[in-house]
Amino acid sequence: MSPSSGPELREKSGPSRDAPGTAPTLDTVQAWSQTGGPAAADPGGKAPRSRAKAKQAKQAKKAMEAETGLRHRKWWTPYLFLAPGLIMVTMFSLWPFVNTVILSFTDAQILRGGGFVGFDNYTRAFADPDFWVATGNSVLYLVVVVPCLVFLPLALAVLVQTKVPGIGFFRSAFYTPVIASAVVVGLIWQWVLRSDGLVNTLFQKLSIISEPIPFLTDSTMLLVSAMIVTVWKGLGYYMVFYLAALGNVSTSLYEAAALDGAGPVRRFFSITVPQVKPMMLLVGTLSAISALRVFTEIYILGGESGGPGGGARTLPFLIRQVGLGFSGETGYAAAISILLFLLTLVFSLLGRRLSKGDES
Repeated sequence: MSPSSGPELREKSGPSRDAPGTAPTLDTVQAWSQTGGPAAADPGGKAPRSRAKAKQAKQAKKAMEAETGLRHRKWWTPYLFLAPGLIMVTMFSLWPFVNTVILSFTDAQILRGGGFVGFDNYTRAFADPDFWVATGNSVLYLVVVVPCLVFLPLALAVLVQTKVPGIGFFRSAFYTPVIASAVVVGLIWQWVLRSDGLVNTLFQKLSIISEPIPFLTDSTMLLVSAMIVTVWKGLGYYMVFYLAALGNVSTSLYEAAALDGAGPVRRFFSITVPQVKPMMLLVGTLSAISALRVFTEIYILGGESGGPGGGARTLPFLIRQVGLGFSGETGYAAAISILLFLLTLVFSLLGRRLSKGDES
């Protein structure tokens, strides 16, 4: 090979890397100028490997698409699937809440719009004796009902968890009030608790009482009767929660405690209660929210007035009375609704705080 063939070979080699200690050819310099230098043209010889990896990734992606039938879609494709749910939530949850907040600052009524009145509705609520009576009844309802719905369903779940013949019938029987209509339940209890009802008639026949107990004609007794109905109806519902929690408790814990001589009561408080404590907090939060929203029991047992003189009215009952009718004050009812929401939020956050403290 003649010496003159060297430059020709270098010119034909194009933008490849020259041997160490040799001057770059004209084609190499031009390639560097287009790509940003020798490092960019082929940084350490990694370009072939990078292209090979990219090619492999592309082939793997095609193979996955061919196997699963999935192809790359636009970034907004998932939102198309979320759109129906988001629209429903916005229309029936978010917008009504925002509209209630707006109405609470107006003097709107059922048959006419209202103007902006600032915090007048809230000031009026704090000065309204009916509001404080309803708030006291709602809080009292929560204080009495929530402990009953936390502990009684747990005891019931422990009893029906035992595997004995016919236990399925009792589980179904305890759950029956949950699926029954609240109106039907209220009417049944109204027949049981009225002056000439089952309870008073039975007690008078047994000479336990001489006069009928005013279950439905006294404000305090009416509130207690509504609490009994709420607890009776919620027992089976929260029993299912506890049955799910008890199913996750290892039987080896009970066996070890029994070997150590622990009795049923000791096993219940030392094993069952600690193991289902997170579920107890959840049940307490849910039952507290339900207790603050109680309406049907008071309405069915006490009528439209909420008992004698409205003494058994709760906040939801008061909201209905204030906001309905041709002279209904929508703005004032909306303000009471927001106050009820804040009260519910306080108890919800309290339950969450207790749950976090228990986890820590």
